[in-house]
Amino acid sequence: MADANPSAPCEVSQDDRTMATLAHALQVVCSWIAPFVILLVKRDSLFVRFHALQALILQICLLAVWMVGFAVFMGTMIATMPASHSAANNPPPLAMMIAFSIFWLLAMSGWALVLILAVVYGIKAGRGEWAGYPLIGRVARRLLKV
Repeated sequence: MADANPSAPCEVSQDDRTMATLAHALQVVCSWIAPFVILLVKRDSLFVRFHALQALILQICLLAVWMVGFAVFMGTMIATMPASHSAANNPPPLAMMIAFSIFWLLAMSGWALVLILAVVYGIKAGRGEWAGYPLIGRVARRLLKV
């Protein structure tokens, strides 16, 4: 654990930089699984654990937002079902259309956020920087006691 002080300039190995970059990049296609596996595999490197933990926390937060959004969407659909049965040829109720739009916007903005963060911080990890996501970086530093 030679990486104990991220503020001090220390040399991070190429293998650690590659694994940290993969932790960021693979979350785009593998969600929380890739950062979790990298976190478990590279326990000896504080640098890799820091970057993988950030990606993992981001994916957990995104999953929580998805669950809340889906619950609101399903609740709105169930609440508007009686209104849709009364008129078979009418369009769906406005509340259901608004809920679907909000759910879709949350999904797309969450995906865009993950893509942008993965590219930007994957590049920084590849350079050997201890760059932290906004808000999540501080949480990861506290959890790892860095």
